[in-house]
Amino acid sequence: MNLQHLFNDCGLNVQHYDQVHGGDINKAYCLFTSTGKYFLKVNDKNKYPLLFEREAKGLDKLREHCTLIIPGVIKHGSCDDQQYLLLEWLEKGVPKKAMWEKFGQGLALIHKQPQEYFGLNEDNYIGSLNQNNDRYSEWHSFYAECRIKPLVKKLFDVGDFSATDIHDADLFCNNSRTFLPSEPPSFLHGDLWGGNYMIISPGYAAIFDPAVYCGHREMDIGMTKLFGGFDHRFYEAYNEAYPLEKGWEKRLPITQLYPLLVHAVLFGGHYISNVRDILKQFV
Repeated sequence: MNLQHLFNDCGLNVQHYDQVHGGDINKAYCLFTSTGKYFLKVNDKNKYPLLFEREAKGLDKLREHCTLIIPGVIKHGSCDDQQYLLLEWLEKGVPKKAMWEKFGQGLALIHKQPQEYFGLNEDNYIGSLNQNNDRYSEWHSFYAECRIKPLVKKLFDVGDFSATDIHDADLFCNNSRTFLPSEPPSFLHGDLWGGNYMIISPGYAAIFDPAVYCGHREMDIGMTKLFGGFDHRFYEAYNEAYPLEKGWEKRLPITQLYPLLVHAVLFGGHYISNVRDILKQFV
């Protein structure tokens, strides 16, 4: 990979750069230039077609829907056999006293804005997996057809799932109409776990790395709870701004099934058992 070609394509005079670690699939760099610092993500354009184009659109759509801090998209494109996404650099900071409250209120504001359907106008990615966003008028149909069944099939095709697991997943999908309260579609971040937000220099949370679509808002809530959860002040502020239906905490396994399926496909191991355990609850 010729980074200098990428820098030239970005139109930047890069004085020096540091590699940024922490991502699963992309190489990332902090670029130091005469006009300031930038964040550059790089990946194979043939392995993950349109990955960064879709991510750029997701960031722009998030910005349209919320008051939370979203890194600005400077440019995306391809050079040689690589694709790249150039973003505004966000400097880490110390949280202000009301950080969690503003974070919870900000997510509630995104979710409160009415959407026309479940899905999106195009497919995108969650991690390195294609995310099907066909439009549906009912949440349970969208969740079954676009989220659960495609990943269950992937696990079966590689031998990680048995015929019994397929049967359990079919039962889950067939019964899913009653699992979540009926609500209008909400615009979702789609991958809102602890690694996809950062407290930046003004003292408030910025969110990034989205996998946007219009879905049931408890999907974002379930994701925030999946790997340790956010501070209780986040949920209290969210519920004050846009109260969740009673019993939302008991429904967390339903909404967490999809991200756990994603992890089962990508990483295997105990995530496969996690998925089985959730499906068995609904057989």
